[in-house]
Amino acid sequence: MSFKLDSGLFTYDFIDHHAVLCVPVDAEIKEVRKRYLQIARLLHPDSSNVGGEPEKQIANQLLSKLVNPAYEKLSLERNRGEYLLILSQIGKRLAQEAASINLKTELAHELVAAPNISISYKAAIAKIAETQFSDLQQSDKIIAQVSELNLVYLMRVAGQSVSKPVSTQIQNSPQKLPPTPPPKEETVVEQYLRRAQNLLEKNQLSQAKVELQDALKLEPRNSHCHSLIAMVYLRQNQLKMAKIHFDNALKLDPTEKIALEWKPKVDKALGNTNSGSQVKSSAKTEEDIPEKSGNGGLFGGLFGGKKK
Repeated sequence: MSFKLDSGLFTYDFIDHHAVLCVPVDAEIKEVRKRYLQIARLLHPDSSNVGGEPEKQIANQLLSKLVNPAYEKLSLERNRGEYLLILSQIGKRLAQEAASINLKTELAHELVAAPNISISYKAAIAKIAETQFSDLQQSDKIIAQVSELNLVYLMRVAGQSVSKPVSTQIQNSPQKLPPTPPPKEETVVEQYLRRAQNLLEKNQLSQAKVELQDALKLEPRNSHCHSLIAMVYLRQNQLKMAKIHFDNALKLDPTEKIALEWKPKVDKALGNTNSGSQVKSSAKTEEDIPEKSGNGGLFGGLFGGKKK
């Protein structure tokens, strides 16, 4: 069976492991483990009461392709740190794009206007979890519905304006990347940076990367350019490359805002215990660091790996 997961965070090419397990996005490891064991008892062939060969096949695929990978991602501290870092970044992006987000389920629309987002969100997740796998034929639709709730929760929390409608949140939410307004007479590098930032805001990562690489060829000591290309690598789940360029940005300009905000988070996700130490004087090159891709790294691709 091919699972159709096309709502909520899945639309951002992100594997929403919290939705698969039907746990809140801020669930602790203990809660994740408890929920996993509940699901495993329902779906595992040695303990399942599922009747009929088609249902057994669906149960086995759900367990092997979705549930087990979700538990592995959310239960291991290293994987969990990387994953939560990406969730934080997605939340900020959602707050900026709130006016254009299309929600499919009535429950998600209700959550947008809920006065207490945390209580309403967790109550909705808990209620769905009670019957999540009652009808295995509908399991992918239920997971997609939960992912929409996760999307709304992240958007609301990041937006900091829970009492205002979605259409106005984008005007008041904090900007992830400081705007780079074009001057009257732009240099060639400034044109590259402006185009790259517009592409980055639209999540057109490959095109943004090309613009920034061209800019660095002309001005290899441009700290803002290093920060922007680091953000591209971060969204592409290449933490080590992102760290290199954040390091270079701060070496060139210790006040570079984007690098100051995001480098500590990347260091933490990489398990770097010396995130506040001085940037090493010897610059690293892209060839020195192997790239991550697919399911092996940070929101498994931005946002996370191949869709199942």
